[in-house]
Amino acid sequence: MLKLAFITSHAPSLTHFRGQLIKALCDKGIQVFTLAPNFDDETRMAVQSLGAIPIDCSMSRVGMNPFVDILSTWQLARLLKRIHPDIVLNYFIKPVIFGSLAAKWADVPYRIALIEGLGFIFTPSPTGFSLARRVLKRLVMLLYKLGLSCADKVIFLNPDDQNEFIAARLLPASKTFLLGGIGVDLNKWPFTHPVVEPLTFLMVARLLREKGVEDYVNAARIVKKINPQVRFILLGDLDENPGAITRSEVQAWYDEGIVEWQGHVPVQPWLVQTSVFVLPSSYREGVPLSTQEALAMGRPVITTDVPGCRQTVADGVNGFLVPVHSPELLAEKMMAFMQHPELITSMGLASRQLALEHYDICKVNQRLIQLICSKTSKCGQCPPTVAAS
Repeated sequence: MLKLAFITSHAPSLTHFRGQLIKALCDKGIQVFTLAPNFDDETRMAVQSLGAIPIDCSMSRVGMNPFVDILSTWQLARLLKRIHPDIVLNYFIKPVIFGSLAAKWADVPYRIALIEGLGFIFTPSPTGFSLARRVLKRLVMLLYKLGLSCADKVIFLNPDDQNEFIAARLLPASKTFLLGGIGVDLNKWPFTHPVVEPLTFLMVARLLREKGVEDYVNAARIVKKINPQVRFILLGDLDENPGAITRSEVQAWYDEGIVEWQGHVPVQPWLVQTSVFVLPSSYREGVPLSTQEALAMGRPVITTDVPGCRQTVADGVNGFLVPVHSPELLAEKMMAFMQHPELITSMGLASRQLALEHYDICKVNQRLIQLICSKTSKCGQCPPTVAAS
């Protein structure tokens, strides 16, 4: 029986982001192990219900203590030797680096790394990279080079990240595979007709400055001066990252009547009552899942012309692309839907079509399964080869 181990630094992501893939692999007769730190009972049971075996491992999500990371890598390698998987798939930054290294030490035959965006360290502020950020970025790139040298295949979600890593000589192009977004279940995120009246905008994101929350609020302020009836909804939890928006800031916006902040709540009921989805992010996304969900439900999208985000919009077809940190231009694109409400319907249909073509999780997972099975003879149900992109 083919054995595969997922390694991640955040256990809930196994069900939130990888659940359907894990189930599909288990249904093919593959024995799936999921290695992560700090499983809670709910996540452990959810993973087991998919058919996989959850295993606790030592790995911190953040922190730069090299002694802790080396010890965790050694412990992970010992664990992998006991499990003896044929394939390891690492995702998130520390598993990609240290999980790939551990898998090499453990002589795992086929090692895959998944780059889900480059994150905070690779995201410039409006004034560029600080000296400290440049030093940290350089260090992380060196660690990536070390980790990816131990990977047989490296999956990217957008071509910008792929090209940046190749240009920086972190890995050869022959090792890379361009997947696109991780996809959504189009049956669970069905098309619904966008709300036309009242015009309603929705942003879903962790409340980080890099996600463009302030730009969304400032654009909303401009639009509301012209039409106070337009609604602006903000979903997302407070965050502990350095670029986080504070509770007092959000409360002030709410008190001003600019945005309706709902916190961390299920997204779908709010998408149903939305006209247009907005994500003015400068953050180095992979391909934002929240935007893929909005596309699936047939919502026009306004987002920024940056890696990961730009892949979700054909400018002028299913929405608009705007530069980062440009609330005035963002407001201008918002008002286009006020002046031409017919765009809400036509662009919404184009968004659904984009989701059908590029973000159907069944199609995405099939490509992943082909890649996973491409280097082993133990998975007879899988196609023997898959072309690298």
